[in-house]
Amino acid sequence: MSGRPRQPAVAGSFYPAEPGRLRSMVATLLADARRDPGPAGVVPEAVFGLMVPHAGLVYSGPIAALGWVLAGDIGPTTIVLAGTDHQAWAAGVGVWTGGSWRTPLGEVAIDDALAGRIAALGPPFAPDDAAHEAEHSLEVQLPLLAAACPGAKIVPLAVSPRLRRHAEAGAMLGRLLAEQRAAGRRVLLVASSDMAHYPPATVCEATDAELLEPLLRLDAEALRAAEADVLRANRPGLVCGLCGIDPVRVTLTAVREMGSTHGVLLRAATSADAGGDPRRTVGYAAAAFV
Repeated sequence: MSGRPRQPAVAGSFYPAEPGRLRSMVATLLADARRDPGPAGVVPEAVFGLMVPHAGLVYSGPIAALGWVLAGDIGPTTIVLAGTDHQAWAAGVGVWTGGSWRTPLGEVAIDDALAGRIAALGPPFAPDDAAHEAEHSLEVQLPLLAAACPGAKIVPLAVSPRLRRHAEAGAMLGRLLAEQRAAGRRVLLVASSDMAHYPPATVCEATDAELLEPLLRLDAEALRAAEADVLRANRPGLVCGLCGIDPVRVTLTAVREMGSTHGVLLRAATSADAGGDPRRTVGYAAAAFV
């Protein structure tokens, strides 16, 4: 275990580096999310996991905040964060195993004990701080996470596109987290992923709707196939369906192992809804797995 703090890599680009500005932004995002009625029938105690987006907070923050408000209602003591390893630094699933992650608003502590147990599962899990050093997919969650779930510890997982054992990794992780929950520990699993990248807004919305259908059925293999299908269709501007499909596939298998039967869409949007260019958009969705 490293025991050292991870320094912010994208403060000042994906979110404000100045504490006052960031605190104000996070407070506004969470307050707006609390006013959103959301879908009916989502009982916090029944939620095993979430999916939230990870773009710059000015774009994805309104959607991500819906997930983090729900997380705050759940009140987890530890949040296992499964994020995209955009640069494929990890060989499989890289675990940050100790210390803390710094933010402009303070530090978020690592759950050393649970991180060690996840790393000890063996391949494809392994201690790997380096895979996290410059990656933004989990860092951008921390301001919202810390404000919505004060005192919660984290276990960061960098899930590489080089991973070839998604179902096995998800089952291993899910069994361990199910044991933790059965022992009375309030553990929540959160996947970090954006949706379709760079098509026009109408194409983005249609593509996201197609991919959310298998995702909300917790069907990781069907999700993989659906993304392959939309990419083969040569839709204008589309370069990926989910930039975090690897952590999402692992998470879907894991929450099924934990007892989840389906997902509930909290809300979906595109970067155009936040003022971005409607000709070149990114899709965002927040979902709860119950």
